[in-house]
This record gives sequence, structure tokens and C-alpha cells, in this order.
Amino acid sequence: MSAPSLERVTPALTSVGWRAGASAAEGARASHTGFRPLLGVLTAFWIYVALSNLMYANSMQASLTVQNIHHVFAHWDARVIQHVVLYPLFILSMRGALRTGWQPLWRALPLQLLCALGFAVLAAPVLVLGEYLTAFGHGESAAMWHDSMEKDWGSWSGFMAHEVPIWLASITSFLVTYGFGLALVTGFAFYQRLRDSQLRSAALERALTQAHLAALRMQLSPHTLFNLLHTIRGQISWDPAAAQAMVVQLGDLLRRLLNAGEREFSRLADELQFVTLYLELQQRRFADRLTIRVPLREEVARAWVPSLILQPLVENAVVHGLAGHEGPVTIRVETYVSGERLVLRVLNTIAPGKAAGLIGIGLANVRERLEVQFGADASFSAGPADDNLWLAEIHMPLLRDGPSAPGGPRLPDSDRRP
Repeated sequence: MSAPSLERVTPALTSVGWRAGASAAEGARASHTGFRPLLGVLTAFWIYVALSNLMYANSMQASLTVQNIHHVFAHWDARVIQHVVLYPLFILSMRGALRTGWQPLWRALPLQLLCALGFAVLAAPVLVLGEYLTAFGHGESAAMWHDSMEKDWGSWSGFMAHEVPIWLASITSFLVTYGFGLALVTGFAFYQRLRDSQLRSAALERALTQAHLAALRMQLSPHTLFNLLHTIRGQISWDPAAAQAMVVQLGDLLRRLLNAGEREFSRLADELQFVTLYLELQQRRFADRLTIRVPLREEVARAWVPSLILQPLVENAVVHGLAGHEGPVTIRVETYVSGERLVLRVLNTIAPGKAAGLIGIGLANVRERLEVQFGADASFSAGPADDNLWLAEIHMPLLRDGPSAPGGPRLPDSDRRP
């Protein structure tokens, strides 16, 4: 038998590695839960059908009564009973139709037709039952109702001439009603599957993005550690005391690095503290050459930025600024707000006339992270600003505490802190 229609919405990706029994149980729960909103749609549709049939029958009977033709259409209360009794049969038929599905068509189509005919055939007998139950309310006794049936049916030929055409008309009418109901519920089920598929697709895309960003952040940790160990190695041979102090400072730096690497976003103030600690560690080695300036502006201190987004820029400033000459180097970090945009700048002096080098792993990492997290809403540039100044600059949406600014991503709850 083909899988139930509502169970087939689960993509194959989510079922990889599941046991057969667990998958079947999960599918049954999903089918039961997914039918609840359909139940409301079907109930509203059936109420509409019942009211339409009542109004049509009453208006037609009123027109015939003017012509002195009585009892052609059943009383309203008999029709109410008919639709009340048919309602659970209609719901069960719709549920069975959904579980049957349409694949394979050669097997599903006969089952669908059988389900529809079974429902439509019962409509006329149920109306007769309603007439019998309401006959006493209209001043008719059981004997009178029986005599009326005898008069209508009388014989087999009378039954064939009078009741069979009415029965066929009822079957045709309720087949059309069933078809409209099936089309409505199938369309709604298709909308549910489409919506669930879009939600799963969005969830998978978010998971892929987070995995990509996590991989990029993990890439920074060994890169930074390698640079710092290289810095300390240069101190061990000629200044062991300074090297020991740097190892202690390195421990604090690595702890912050690991904590920052576990979060997607962090406050700009924390990022500035981290790069300050890193630059101070580098300043111990190049005390006679390196000057650092990391001013903290209060208006942007509580803004949120991608974790470790400044670290590759200051690393590049140290390596790029100190290479190729023996003169003093100044590294300056600037942050400011322009409208609803946050601007981060890292400037460092370089040897006069030094040619621009290739973009390394750190700067490529920054560009890729900004593209993944913000798309076209963020930009990054790095290059010489003049003959002796290198500038790395980030423009990104300003993310304040709470909801994100227009155009920027919403800050994940896991990255918010009181």
C-alpha cells in the first residue's frame, strides 16, 4: 500500500538512519496532527453545504406549495438529521482519501472512487431515516408514514419509477459535493506540505549557514594561536621573563578566544577588549616599535558584531605593518555609527612605497563571514590608503540590543546576555 499522503511530506533526508518502526510511528503522529486544521476546514465546508441544501429545498418547496403541490421535498429537520448523520461519514471518507493518496494512480483511483460512491449512496437512505424520525413532530404517526411509503413505492415498478431516479439524483448531487470537499482538502493539504517544506528548507539553510560560520570561526583559532606562539618563541631565547609573562597573558587570550569562537555574535566592547589584549601581547615583543590605539566609544560599545570579526584585521595589521622596515608602527582601531550602519576600521602604518600583498587567510575569512551573515548589506575592503598607511574597513548593519536593525539579521537568542 502506498504511504499516507500526509506522511510523505517528510523528506528523505530526515529519515536517513531511522529505524523502520520509529519512522512509521512518527509518520502516524504527523498524520494525526496534520489532519486537525483540515478538520476545521471540512467542518466549515459541511456547514455551508447543509445550509445551502436547506435553503434550496425550502425555497423549492415553497414555490411548489403555491401550486398546491405538497411534500415533494423533505422537511428541514429531516435534512438537518441527514447532514448531521453524514458529517462523520464525510470526515472519515476525507481522511481515508488523504491516507490513500494518488500514487500509484492505477490503484489509488479505484479506491478513491469507491470511497466517494460509498458516501454518496448513503445520502438518500439517511434522508429517509430523517423523515421517519421527524414524522411525529409534523403530526404524522408511524402508520401514516408507512402508508405514505406504500403509496410512493407500492410495488417494485413504483419503486423503480419513483425512488430510483431520486436516489440517482441524490448520488449525483453528493458526488459533486464530495468532489468539491476532496478538492478543498487536497489543496489545503498541498499548501500544508508546501509550507512545511519551506520551513524545513529554511531550517536546513540556517543550519548550513551556522555550520559554515562555525567552521570559519574555528579556522581563526589555530591561525591566531600559531601567530601568538611564533611571537612568544622569539622572546624565549633573549628575554625568558617576558616570555613567561606572555605565556600567562596568552592563556587569558586563548580562554577569551575559545569563548568567542562558540558564539555567533558578541558585543563590540568585548571584541575591542579582546583585540586590545592581543595587541598588548604583541607590544611586549615590539615595545620599541609598536604603538596601539583602541578608543572605546560609548555609543557603539553595546552594539553587536560577529564574533572575532576584528581579530584577523589586527593580526594582519601587526604582520603587515612590521614587515619590510625597522621604523615605528602605529595600529589604530576606529568604530563609529553612520545612520543605521556600523563602521569598523583598522589602520596601520607600513613601509613607504611598500606594494600591497596578497589577501591572506584572515582577511578572506572576514570577507566570507560578512557575505554569509549579511549578504549585500555588508562590505569589506582592505588596501593602502596612502603611501604609508594601510586601511581595513567593514561596513555592516548596526545591531542594537533586542531586534535587529532593518536589513540586518536577527540576533540569535543564544548570543544575548542580560
